Amino acid sequence: MTTRTVSIYSVFKPSSLAAELPILLSLNLLLVACSYISINLPFSPVPITGQTFGILLVAMALGRVRGTAVVMAYLMEGALGLPVFAGGSAGMAKFFGPTGGFLLGFPVAAWLVGTLADKGWDRNYLLSTGAMILGTGVIFMCGLAWLSRFVPSESLLTFGFTPFVPGAIIKITLAALVLPTVWRFVGRDS
Repeated sequence: MTTRTVSIYSVFKPSSLAAELPILLSLNLLLVACSYISINLPFSPVPITGQTFGILLVAMALGRVRGTAVVMAYLMEGALGLPVFAGGSAGMAKFFGPTGGFLLGFPVAAWLVGTLADKGWDRNYLLSTGAMILGTGVIFMCGLAWLSRFVPSESLLTFGFTPFVPGAIIKITLAALVLPTVWRFVGRDS
C-alpha cells in the first residue's frame, strides 16, 4: 500500500495560483459574511450565527486541503484583529472565551467534511448532508467541551446546544441545496 503525500505545491501549483486565489478569497469573504449573521441569545454567551453554514459549504466545495486552508485563514484573520467573527468581533480573546471551542472546532470540521467531500460524499445529497451533520457534530463537541468551563454543567446543553439545533438543521439543508451552485463557481461541476 502506498501513501500519497499532498504538498501545498501540488494543491496550489504556480500556474493555477492566479486562478485559485479569487475563488479562495471569495469563499473566505463568504465565511466573513456568514459570521455577520449573528443573533445574541439573552441566556447564553454563544450567539446563533451563520458561520457553520459557511464552514460546511466551503469544506464541501473545496475539499480537505483547500477548505481547511480557507477556514484557517479566516481564523487567523480574526485572531489578528480583523472583525470577521460573530457580529464583527475579533481578537485572540475570542479563542479563550466561551465561544473559543466552537472556533477551534471549525478547522477540525472543515478537515472532516472536506475529506468526505474528497471521497465523493459531495456528489450525493444524502451523503453530503451526512458529512455536514458529522461536521456540525464536531463543532458542537469542541464547543461544548470548552463552554463547560464557563457555564454550570446542568445548563450546558441549554447554553450551547439545544437552541442551536433548529438552526443547524436549516444551515445543513441550505448548504446541501446550494452546493451544486458553488461547484460551478469553484470549477468542480463535472
